[in-house]
Amino acid sequence: MDWNPAYSWLVLALLLSLAELTSGAMVLLALGIAAALTAAVTALGLSLPWQLLSMGIFAGVLVPLGVMVIRPRFSPKGVAYGTTGTGVEKGHRYTTLIREYDNATGIKVNGDFYRLRVLESGQTELPEGTQVVFKHFEGTTALVNVSSPEALDSERNTPDT
Repeated sequence: MDWNPAYSWLVLALLLSLAELTSGAMVLLALGIAAALTAAVTALGLSLPWQLLSMGIFAGVLVPLGVMVIRPRFSPKGVAYGTTGTGVEKGHRYTTLIREYDNATGIKVNGDFYRLRVLESGQTELPEGTQVVFKHFEGTTALVNVSSPEALDSERNTPDT
């Protein structure tokens, strides 16, 4: 059995597809599929420049398709990755929690515990169950206001300065 250049593309496709198991971004899988399609083009007897052009075209179509169409279908519903700390939580109300092992007061944002500091007073300890309004992060500390429900409505309607 002679070595065919199509086998090289198939080996590359296999390696890229296996590497996708470590990332989950669907980019490597799209490149693996593009390499497999390029192997099919190579089996037709096209030269290396046509193989590379084919790989570029297939990758140019499949990578955006994989990232924008296929990847969201594999993400859990209701999870917005990369949003914590970008400001989408501003103005939301949270209930304080006390962490057991160090008795730190904080809030949970998107499932992660953040220590808090009250903007008005600088307090870092509040009773568990206190309603607070998130303002922004300072490092990994959540800066909050302790507020009444009436103040919460007016704060959400106030434009950011």
